[in-house]
Amino acid sequence: MRYLTFSTGSDGTPRLGALLNNRVIDIQSPRTMLELIEGGPAAWTRTAAQAASTSGAGAGHGIPDIRWHAPIPRPLKNVFCVGRNFVSHAEEGARARGEELKLPERPMFFTKAPTTVAGPFDDVPWDRRATQQVDWEAELGAIIGVEGTNIDRERALAHVFGYTVINDVTARDLQRSHGQFFKGKSLDGFCPMGPVVVTADEFGDPQQKELSLRVNGVEKQRGSTRHMIFPVDALIASLSSGLTLEPGDIIATGTPEGVGFARTPPEFLQDGDVMETEVEGIGVLRNRIVARA
Repeated sequence: MRYLTFSTGSDGTPRLGALLNNRVIDIQSPRTMLELIEGGPAAWTRTAAQAASTSGAGAGHGIPDIRWHAPIPRPLKNVFCVGRNFVSHAEEGARARGEELKLPERPMFFTKAPTTVAGPFDDVPWDRRATQQVDWEAELGAIIGVEGTNIDRERALAHVFGYTVINDVTARDLQRSHGQFFKGKSLDGFCPMGPVVVTADEFGDPQQKELSLRVNGVEKQRGSTRHMIFPVDALIASLSSGLTLEPGDIIATGTPEGVGFARTPPEFLQDGDVMETEVEGIGVLRNRIVARA
C-alpha cells in the first residue's frame, strides 16, 4: 500500500490517505499516519482492506486537487540519520577533507530535529544569516512500525512499517564549524520527506533500489542501496542496541556520492534552485530553495 498525508482546499487539516489508481482515497479511521503505524499489523491489514474497498472509479480526490504534506508532519522524536554509509560517499568526503579514507566499523548515527521535516513539494527556507553552504543528500528513509530493543538483525526488517524518500539537506559550514553533525543538519525545513510511504510488503528488498538527485534538472547523485556499508537490517540492529525504537521512528539511511561540498570546485545551493530527490519504487520530492534575510 502507498500511504500519504494530505489536505484539501475545503479542509486544511492534514489527514491520512491511500494512493490507489492515481486517486487519493480518504482514510476515515485512523486519521493520521502515526495513528495507523501505532495501531500495529492488525490495523495495517484492516486499513489496507478499507482503502481497497473504496477505490472504485471516481472515488477519492484527484492528485492535482490535494496539498501534499510530509507523511509524518511532526515526528515524535528526532529523525535518526546515518553518516558515511556508502563507500563512494565516504571516499569523496575523505578526498574533500584531505584525509585518508577510513571506513566506519560501526554505523555513524546522528539526528535531525523534528522541526526540519518539510513536505515533498514544500520550499526549503535558506536562512542566510545562519549558513552560506547549503548542500543536498538523497536518502532512503525507513519508518519503524513495531517497537523493539536489542533487535536481532535477522528479524530487523519485520519491525519496518514502510519506506519513504528523504533529502538530508545540510549546512556544511555549520557542520564544519561546530565539529559535529546535529546543528548543520537541523535548520528549519532541512528534511523534505515523502511523497508517500510504501509499506514494507509492497516495497520489497530495500537493498535493491536506485537513488538519485537532480538540481535544476542536472543529475548530481545516482547510486544504489546495494552499496550501503551497513544495510537497513544492520542499521536497525545497531541502533536498537540498548535503545528502544518505537512506532513512527524515522531512519534516514545514508547518501551515495555526488554531494556538493565534495565536488571540484564545491557546489552549494542558491536561491531558486530546485532539488528533485528520487528513490526507486517510492517517488520524487521536488523542493525549491528560498533565501530569507
